[in-house]
Amino acid sequence: MGHESHIDAAYAGEIPLSEASEAVHATIADLDMGRLKVAENIDGEWVVNQWLQRAISLYFRILPITTFEAGSLEYNDKIPIKTGLAEAGIRVVPPGSVRYGAFCEPGVVVMPGFVNIGAWVGEGTMVDTWATVGSCAHIGRGVHLSGGVGIGGVLEPPGARPVIVEDGAFIGSRSIIVEGAVIGHGAVLGANTTITASTPIIDVTGPEPIEMRGVVPPNSVVIPGTRPKRFPAGTYDLQCALIIGTRSASTDEKTSLNDALRTFEVQV
Repeated sequence: MGHESHIDAAYAGEIPLSEASEAVHATIADLDMGRLKVAENIDGEWVVNQWLQRAISLYFRILPITTFEAGSLEYNDKIPIKTGLAEAGIRVVPPGSVRYGAFCEPGVVVMPGFVNIGAWVGEGTMVDTWATVGSCAHIGRGVHLSGGVGIGGVLEPPGARPVIVEDGAFIGSRSIIVEGAVIGHGAVLGANTTITASTPIIDVTGPEPIEMRGVVPPNSVVIPGTRPKRFPAGTYDLQCALIIGTRSASTDEKTSLNDALRTFEVQV
């Protein structure tokens, strides 16, 4: 029986957890080294390896709470912090932390923020101050998560899609992305934009609004908005997200981003 089979059987209660302990530890080690990914893009579609979500859930059940130190900081938790940062080419600024079982490619910078177990963060990405990357989230290469950004995590139910932020996206300060939302490559989200599975995302660039949910198209420039909805007690403005433009194609991503922010007067 392979690691995946052991983990699935233990999660379903078909074998004792003790019989899957070796498989669980090996699987988390593979996640930590980037040999496995919870969310994978296969032929343009995001696929969730739900057995890895099960492995993480079992890992929490296996480990005891332990006190450990990182310099002058003390932690009391089940999951240790990631080590070997210098060898991996990752910069982490105190008191920022990356949990063991998360993977960061070389060139990732984590300010005093947090990257949770099962997450995957691509080369050159900035996790700015107080930004959080939830469990199993996929953050692409060259992404900027501005201060206070909240990227939701998901472990259960297994198979639920984690948040996906594709390459080159810029997420403005205090934005929230949860419930398996997908932010397309190169998209720009203004400050305080909230994207959930049910948030109306409305393209207002044409003669008629085009509404979508759960996915921000590539290179879209998005700001927070509201729209009225009638209730028995009256009409109230509910939160939505507005696509107000498209980031121009450019071989220089920094120039393209700056042009988009200036052209559309996006607050970040």
